[in-house]
Amino acid sequence: MAEAPVGRKLVEVDGLKMHFPVFAGLLRRRAGAVRAVDGVSFSIAEGETLGLVGESGCGKSTVGRALLRLCEPTAGRIAIDGEDVLQLSPAALRRKRPTMQMVFQDPQASLNPRMTLSSIISEPLNVHTDWSAERKAVRVRELMDAVGLDRRFVNRFPHEFSGGQRQRVGIARALALNPKFIVCDEPIAALDVSIQAQVVNLLERLQRDFGLTYLFISHDLSMVRHIADRVAVMYLGRIAELSPRDALYAQPLHPYAEALLSALPRVDRAGSGGRAGGRGRIILKGDVPSPARMPPGCNFHTRCPKVFDRCRTETPQLGEVQPGRLVACHLYPATKPAAAPTGGNNKNTTPQQGD
Repeated sequence: MAEAPVGRKLVEVDGLKMHFPVFAGLLRRRAGAVRAVDGVSFSIAEGETLGLVGESGCGKSTVGRALLRLCEPTAGRIAIDGEDVLQLSPAALRRKRPTMQMVFQDPQASLNPRMTLSSIISEPLNVHTDWSAERKAVRVRELMDAVGLDRRFVNRFPHEFSGGQRQRVGIARALALNPKFIVCDEPIAALDVSIQAQVVNLLERLQRDFGLTYLFISHDLSMVRHIADRVAVMYLGRIAELSPRDALYAQPLHPYAEALLSALPRVDRAGSGGRAGGRGRIILKGDVPSPARMPPGCNFHTRCPKVFDRCRTETPQLGEVQPGRLVACHLYPATKPAAAPTGGNNKNTTPQQGD
């Protein structure tokens, strides 16, 4: 399928860092820092979905929270709809909130158990609008229809819903103020497998209907393949590879991306061994280094099966090695510095069995 033309960049992230200080000793002096996010750069086009994947603890969720200033980044620039959110005053940030929202990982923990569905969905309207109670009630019913919730549930409490229904409530709340950009922080991780596809299909339909832009954070490579236009692979606080979805899943370039995708099962093909792209399973040796004591050079060199001397001393920079493909690896000399290109929409229409 041909790619759509590159759209306007709605989200631009440059050199994002999120370091958490570590204190030690009787006087609690600063002894170092946990570099949860260490120089991440990318952009997302209007109407695009960027998938962000990686193993647990690599910094995915921290990136999502930093983008919305739910935590204050250590350094970097984050522009959403042309405005640097890190430079906004508290009052200006409050006015900016309606354009950027978040769907949280755990739908039970993110909903107030003492509030009814109507109160939860209308809470953003109470904070950011001066609408009448009648207008808010109409908007709540519209949102319930949009996410597939029965209007008869309007006065029920979160504990009366299933996990999938609670996540739909969270999505409805995120849509209340007509945002342009939504961070989906592992929105299907806490759901049954039978419900996950329903929620992902709902997110795709809402994107088409409302022109939404997503950062879809997940460790589920199969769902990311279904919903994302481009995929960024993170390892230990940095982006190892950022490529169009189809190109990445067909032939990952970075050794870590290759090992990660080798674990993805698919319908068996001749010679494939049941693995994606015909690759055999790559087992990485050793443990992930601590983000408080990052290794010199490439942060993946302690586990990389293709390591050589340069990797141990020089940190590779994310650069474009093929059209639209950015890799941070000394195996691939960059043709030009990373500009985090945006891609067109090229999603599958239905999930693939075994993907």
